[in-house]
Amino acid sequence: MGIEHYNKEILLANMDKVHTTELGILRIKKNLKLNNDDVVDYLQNKVLDKNCNIYKQGKNWYCEIDNIKITINSYSYTIITAHLI
Repeated sequence: MGIEHYNKEILLANMDKVHTTELGILRIKKNLKLNNDDVVDYLQNKVLDKNCNIYKQGKNWYCEIDNIKITINSYSYTIITAHLI
């Protein structure tokens, strides 16, 4: 499966649907060493940053910025994970 760069507007237009699970919040806080309570808001702001590299591979969006890689399911808009790269 190839990398698709041309569709990032789809993700950006649906940022209001981006969410994660309770386990996702715990995993992301641990991975990124965050004390931030609103993990979704924090990551949405990262994705919306003009310097964020957004691409789609298979069923997921990948967003890379500030040494962070965020994985978002392209169907449900669930943040699967985020980790340092």
